Amino acid sequence: MSRSGKRNDRETEAGFTLIEAVVALAVVAISLAAIGSLVAANVRGTQTVGQRLTLIQTARAAFAALPDRDQLSPGDIRGELGDDNWRVDVLPFSANFIDPSQPTPWLPQAVVIRVEAPNGEILRLDTVRLRRNRRSE
Repeated sequence: MSRSGKRNDRETEAGFTLIEAVVALAVVAISLAAIGSLVAANVRGTQTVGQRLTLIQTARAAFAALPDRDQLSPGDIRGELGDDNWRVDVLPFSANFIDPSQPTPWLPQAVVIRVEAPNGEILRLDTVRLRRNRRSE
């Protein structure tokens, strides 16, 4: 018997078929698309955190630049730091548990810090600062 007329089973099974190669490429493409969308989401998240951190740093700088509590008077103070615009509003603090007729050595003031980024994002911080009441001295 001659082996030249018969093909060996090993020779017919060697290599990949076209369908196997296409399936493998499809799996690789789907994996790369998923990884790409994950990387894009991480980049967007990092940019958002970076912008928020810049707003917080601007608000802290504006708060640190406020005058001493005895010199802080009602009104607003405005400024710009980098690309961010900030505004500090000093208002009389009012609440239902405060009786303005009662004498007190301290006068509470509401301090509102508002920082706006160039893209329109706004950070607002509200706090209360105590100032000596000159009427009670």
